[in-house]
Amino acid sequence: MQGRLSAWLVKHGLIHRSLGFDYQGIETLQIKSEDWHSIAVILYVYGYNYLRSQCAYDVAPGGLLASVYHLTRIECGIDQPEEICIKVFVPRKNPVIPSIFWVWKSADFQERESYDMLGISYYNHPRLKRILMPESWIGWPLRKDYIAPNFYEIQDSH
Repeated sequence: MQGRLSAWLVKHGLIHRSLGFDYQGIETLQIKSEDWHSIAVILYVYGYNYLRSQCAYDVAPGGLLASVYHLTRIECGIDQPEEICIKVFVPRKNPVIPSIFWVWKSADFQERESYDMLGISYYNHPRLKRILMPESWIGWPLRKDYIAPNFYEIQDSH
């Protein structure tokens, strides 16, 4: 099932994949990493002027990583603003996504947190460095295949 924004993107020849709707009826689209920055600018011009949130997650152990963007179209006199969810999937070996900091400034700390926890590198981000973990920390703590340093499991304890 294709939503309103998906139909508009198809009409204008912009490549994406519709992932349907979430439980609240919000349209979800998948965008390729290499297309994300240009489509982000187009969405901003189209009226999605508010980045509600950006987060990331590990899809499966050894699998893809996902960066998720919730965008809202804020207009005067509108009680129910239009929302959209964008997902960008990247391989864990080289997880690089263009930063949208220059489109929505509120992405600053959110992209840094995704970098810090999952190791997704946001290309062209002005201050991409760890925000929660110390700079000396090794690894990406929210990856499903992460093993905590100096962790010894107590086996056969009674």
